Amino acid sequence: MSPRRIPLSLRRTPVPWDRQRPTWRDARPAVIAQAIERARARPSGNWYVVGASRALRGDRPLARTVAGEEVVLWRGADGRVVGGPGICPHRGARRGDGPVRCGTLVCHWHGLALDGGPRAGWEPLPVHDDGVLLWVRLDAAGGEPPRDTPVVPRRPDPERALTAVYVGTGTCAPEDVVANRLDPWHGAWYHPYAFVDLTVVDAPRGDADGRADDAFTVDVSFRVAGRLVVPVRAVFTAPEPRTVVMRITRGEGEGSVVETHATPLGDDERGRPRTAVVEAVLATSDRRGFAVARRAAPLLRPLMHAAAGRLWRDDLAYAERRWTMRSTGRFPG
Repeated sequence: MSPRRIPLSLRRTPVPWDRQRPTWRDARPAVIAQAIERARARPSGNWYVVGASRALRGDRPLARTVAGEEVVLWRGADGRVVGGPGICPHRGARRGDGPVRCGTLVCHWHGLALDGGPRAGWEPLPVHDDGVLLWVRLDAAGGEPPRDTPVVPRRPDPERALTAVYVGTGTCAPEDVVANRLDPWHGAWYHPYAFVDLTVVDAPRGDADGRADDAFTVDVSFRVAGRLVVPVRAVFTAPEPRTVVMRITRGEGEGSVVETHATPLGDDERGRPRTAVVEAVLATSDRRGFAVARRAAPLLRPLMHAAAGRLWRDDLAYAERRWTMRSTGRFPG
């Protein structure tokens, strides 16, 4: 994959979908299961992704349910994120329904105002804004030794990258989302509209105990239109139990990152787990025209959201089916 003036390639002899090389022998359930277990053994410090940093405006809070707990985040007077429980300790109102005035969150019911510090039985929670995503630390839910900051993967400088964040939800557990991402073999079969010519060139042997090189390396072409594709090499790693990172290491967009975070929301009315997929794309390039693309980010983000949404419509269907089969004891892996 030598550098090219134009990143697009023309596939000379496209292989029909049903004639591509089967990957089921390579996608060994034991390899995927062991990779999931190693990810689950890595510390998260009890940090959970809440949503996109861009979604948190100065005048409105961001309310979410994470691991069954209502939480609320807002920006203080200095612009930094603050947050805590989403239930008002006074009469149980939703804190997320109130406006933010000069960095203070005001309750709609009785006017109890919070500036991020303890007050009237309300205690703040550790929160973190990494410039792309918002995090909250829930020690009771996580049950691990706490960390001061979340495990944020190495990524391009957000100020120099084209960033977009997609959020979707499904009836499954975080493990099912992680399992989907740690199975790169399914890409060209399950998403032929997006990926072609996929080959897993290296995978964990199943005997590592959390080593840094515990990774899946993939050569794949992103489909642009017809026979036009963009070939890259990408590496998938799981730095903590609820995160999988895809990093482009060769080809167009080298250094770009796609982070997939699986955040448990809580059970639905039927007792089934609900999980949010928060996927952050940080695209970068050395090409001169990339600066123009970054300036056009407001126009490009809807397209990036649509592409991620199409992929996750399919992948969440798989994750939901995996959870259903696991919960009924029918999962073969």
